[in-house]
Amino acid sequence: MRTSKLQGAALDWAVAKCEYETGRIKMPAFAQKQATRVLVYHDGGHPQAGGIWFSPSTNWAQGGPIIEREKICTSTDERGGWMAWIYDGLEMTYIEHGPTQLIAAMRCYVASKLGDEVEIPEV
Repeated sequence: MRTSKLQGAALDWAVAKCEYETGRIKMPAFAQKQATRVLVYHDGGHPQAGGIWFSPSTNWAQGGPIIEREKICTSTDERGGWMAWIYDGLEMTYIEHGPTQLIAAMRCYVASKLGDEVEIPEV
C-alpha cells in the first residue's frame, strides 16, 4: 500500500513496525474496517507478557514524542490539510500530506523508515 494512503490501524501498524522491531504487532480482526489502533506485544509476543494499544496517528501522547524525536516539521497545506517533512539540512525530504497533523507526520515517519510502499498484513 502507498505510504501516502495509509490511515487508521494500517498507519498505526506501520508506525509500530518502525518503533517496535523486536516485538510482535497484532492488528485486530476488525482493524482494517473499524479499528484505529493496533496491539503491540513485548517479550516475543506472549499476551500474558502484556501489550499496549498503539495509535500514534490519533494519540498525541504516542505520536508527539515521535514527531519531536525525529524532528518532523509540520504545517498546513494549500488544500486545508497538513503536510509533514523532515529537513536534512539541505532540503525537505519525505514530504507527506494528511487530513490531520498527526496523520501527515506519521506518514512522513513511515516513509522515512520503510519507503513509499508498505506491505500491510492481511487480517
